Formats: sequence, C-alpha cells, structure tokens
Amino acid sequence: MFQLNHFCYPAYQNQVPHLAEWVQGFDFANQTIDFAHRVVSSAVFSSQIEGNTVDLNSYLNWKHYQKTKPSKQIQEINDLISAYQYTQDNPLTEKNLLKTHQILSAQFLIRSKRGKYRQEPMGVFGESGLVYVAVEPEKLAENMSLFWQDLAILSQKKLSLSEAFYFASLVHLRFVHLHPFADGNGRTARLLEKWFLANCLGKDFWKIPSEKYYYQHLSAYYQSLNLGVNFYELNYARSLDFLLLLPHSLKPN
Repeated sequence: MFQLNHFCYPAYQNQVPHLAEWVQGFDFANQTIDFAHRVVSSAVFSSQIEGNTVDLNSYLNWKHYQKTKPSKQIQEINDLISAYQYTQDNPLTEKNLLKTHQILSAQFLIRSKRGKYRQEPMGVFGESGLVYVAVEPEKLAENMSLFWQDLAILSQKKLSLSEAFYFASLVHLRFVHLHPFADGNGRTARLLEKWFLANCLGKDFWKIPSEKYYYQHLSAYYQSLNLGVNFYELNYARSLDFLLLLPHSLKPN
C-alpha cells in the first residue's frame, strides 16, 4: 500500500516545490504560541470537524476559569487532549494506537467498543444518503494487519521531507477508508497523521496546525476523502487533492 512510486507522488512533488521554505518559515520555536497551547488547539479543531460546537476561545475560557463542571463536549476535548499527550510520550504501534482511541472515545462510545476494532458493518452517510461503505468486519482484522505491516516497513525508511508529508497524509487517508472503529475514526486518523510525521521528522512537527486547516477547509477536506463508493473501488490515483492539504497547512497566506 505505502509505496513511493504508486498513486501520485511525482505530481505531489511538483505541487510542493517550496515545502522546505514553508517548514522553515513556520514558528517551531514557539515564539508566539507554546507547545501546550498548540496541542489544545489541535484537539479543539479536530473535535469541531466532528461537530463539536465548542470553539477554541470558549474552551480556553472554561479551562482558565473552570467555574462550571465540564460539559460533555468540553470533556470530549479534554479526552482528545489526553490522547494527544499520550501519543507524544509513546512509540507509534498498534497497541498504543488502540490505547489512544480508548482515551479519546470515552464520551461517545460504550466501554466495550473503546480501543477495539469494530464488529459491525460501517457506512458513511452524507446529506444525500450513503456515500461510502467500509471494509466488512470479517475482513477488517486482515486489512488492519496489512496496514500495520506496511506502516512498520515505512517507519524504518529514512524519508525526505516531502516523502514524510506525503506518506503521513496517505496513512491518514488509508486509515479513514478502513474506518476500523465504531466511532472516532476521523479524530484518530488526524492524530495518527501527526504521530507519523513527528516520528519521521521530530517532535516539533506535532505543532503543525493541520487540524485547524482542515476545519477551515472542511468542504475540501471531506470532498477529497471521496475516492470511491466502497473500500474495494477506491482509486488512490485521485488522492492528490487530499494529500496536498497537510503541506498547505504551512503555506503562507
């Protein structure tokens, strides 16, 4: 799955000739925003993508003053922050990803489904009805095993800057298409993307505002995920629009 010459890497390279400049121009030194705030921001925007109505200002006001018990939506963000913190302190493995999902899904899944691959069919619905059917539950274990085998091989390679960004986005995309959990797939995929990128390029890359960018370009984010009506008809040759979103989160305005 994760092979450099497949899909659209040459076209990708042509679209991001200034990626190194964009990275160099980003405030990795925390001169304006500290690391902890970036983690909070990532969790808030990732939650908003899934329909959470608490924005960054509202969350920070609650956190600073804490005059009330956290609402369910506030606690969802708290849990996602904890998941980000867990991943930053642990290696990227299947076991740790399942633990991460267990942490972030505490408010919206029953205990028996947290950190466990789904046992039921999964479809993705939009305004027009069913738009995508994920792999069947009886074939999910096999496909997740292949996913982790490929990811392990990929993680051992020394990737260039553009390769690291490309594969981080492709990992995100593939995970969403596998849709392995009963809920929380998007939040987990966005976290996994940054986990992979930081694993390749260093912990500072957790600071990239990808979740904010995806939220601000939500229509393009969802539209570019649509590469086929079901798992077996996905066409990754059409994935360029999605793969470019991550590097564009660093592109100067």
